[in-house]
Amino acid sequence: MAEPVALVALMLDAAIGWPVWLYARIGHPVGLFARLIDGCEARWNRPHGHDATRRIWGIVTVLLLLIVAAGGGWIVQSAILRLCGPYGWPLLALLALPALAQRSLFDHVRAVAQALAANDLPLARQQVARIVDRDTDALDASGVARAAIESLAESFCDGIAAPLFWLLLLGLPGVWAYKAINTADSLIGHREPRWRAFGWAAARSDDLFNLLAARIGGALICIAGGGGWRILRRDARAHASPNAGWTEAAMAGALGLRLAGPIAYDGVACPKPWIGDGRAQADAGDIDRALRITIRACLLLWLIAGLWAWLA
Repeated sequence: MAEPVALVALMLDAAIGWPVWLYARIGHPVGLFARLIDGCEARWNRPHGHDATRRIWGIVTVLLLLIVAAGGGWIVQSAILRLCGPYGWPLLALLALPALAQRSLFDHVRAVAQALAANDLPLARQQVARIVDRDTDALDASGVARAAIESLAESFCDGIAAPLFWLLLLGLPGVWAYKAINTADSLIGHREPRWRAFGWAAARSDDLFNLLAARIGGALICIAGGGGWRILRRDARAHASPNAGWTEAAMAGALGLRLAGPIAYDGVACPKPWIGDGRAQADAGDIDRALRITIRACLLLWLIAGLWAWLA
């Protein structure tokens, strides 16, 4: 993107995000990908089918998603540039806007901090349940705070850094393809028996699409937080995901906290390793610190997007 498409998209996302009134009327654009994924899963993920067959249909689903997302992005981008010429880039920025999540991520995590600061633990649990998929009903205040910080760190990659990476690299086709794959991973890229075979291609594709962005995101969090490099190097690979651990370890190191650790999904305990070697107790103040680090990291991304447009 030679024009400041990415920079303007970042600024618009930070300023307005995806407004609630707009979401109430038309939903979110990634919902189109979700409907396609759900349709493929309902048609092709046969409960009693062989794993090999289900894996093949999962690959077909990912390829279909890429054709729709990247192909649609290329058609739209080409049409805009053909019709509008050098004046088409503001429209491209608007179309890239829904792929970014700076504002929504900040608002959701800040709501958790505000509930904890008001000593309203039930509300804090409700707010954090909106951004994590673990069990939250039994979390104490520290567990809620750590869950919010972990989600913030992980989402910095797949909600901000990675979409920006693909937008800069390939424009609308790149960022739309990324969001399609990321949506597929969140819906079917699980290890439970229902999805293990069918969602294999979605999970592995998402790992690939996030590979570089996760490492860049971890470095940016360390820069923005003024430290965390030792924990980043030591614990980035302690996470079950090959990518999520990079930003989470960077945040743990920058804040001097221990993140991750044993959690529960659907009533089943999951003995995850700890990331970081600092305090295990976190509070609303730690969430606020994490938000400030994330804001500074986002500003570094703005700088990268501006330099990209200037140098291109």
